[in-house]
Amino acid sequence: MVSPSGPLPRSGVYYFSQGWKLVREPGIKRFVLIPLLVNIILMGGAFWWLFTRLDVWVPTLLSYVPEWLQWLSYLIWPLAVVSILLVFGYFFSTIANWIAAPFNGLLAEQLEARLTGATPPDTGVFGIMKDVPRIMKREWQKLSWYLPRALVLLVLYFIPGIGQTVAPVLWFMFSAWMLAIQYCDYPFDNHKVPFKEMRISLRQKKIINMQFGSLVSLFTLIPFLNLVIMPVAVCGATAMWVDCYRPKHAMWK
Repeated sequence: MVSPSGPLPRSGVYYFSQGWKLVREPGIKRFVLIPLLVNIILMGGAFWWLFTRLDVWVPTLLSYVPEWLQWLSYLIWPLAVVSILLVFGYFFSTIANWIAAPFNGLLAEQLEARLTGATPPDTGVFGIMKDVPRIMKREWQKLSWYLPRALVLLVLYFIPGIGQTVAPVLWFMFSAWMLAIQYCDYPFDNHKVPFKEMRISLRQKKIINMQFGSLVSLFTLIPFLNLVIMPVAVCGATAMWVDCYRPKHAMWK
């Protein structure tokens, strides 16, 4: 369990591993249930459909490879598959996070109280419904920040050569950073820290957050593990909040 005294920040790998432990904590499991069900239904169905379409989409993407790079097809083919998985995985994880956002915020709130020894807020259904407009506004802020940058990267995919070599790497790095923002935002938003201020704080510990986001992004691509990654990531990000950001930003509602 994370110490309430605020130990020195550890690596993003540590906080990701903590997420897998904390998600199984007694008293926390019931708050995991709804985010888990949302992710299983949406991501499970989405990836099943995706795998039925890969044999069409991969050749289409490879058709943009110029003739002088055809000799690299054996390397570009796996990059094309990873590219499709990255774009598709992030798109559907975003939808899942929109649907589960109020419950992810509740999970972060309850876990933070447990980690710090505070009295857990008594948030019922009415409390969750009351916060929905604020939470949805925050999700829209994240989407508005994400979309223009994502569109630029998607355009790169259609540039011969660059789209099949450089773009997948840039997309993975961008997805890692965006997923760190996505999941760290739940405890920040619980304390009403403005979105811009949160991004500034995350940039101050960019290596830790990139490590954490990279692992979340990677596990989003792995069948079956991607079905449970949402609550795990919320728990890991909340542990990171307690250690790295709470002393500066904490303010119970």
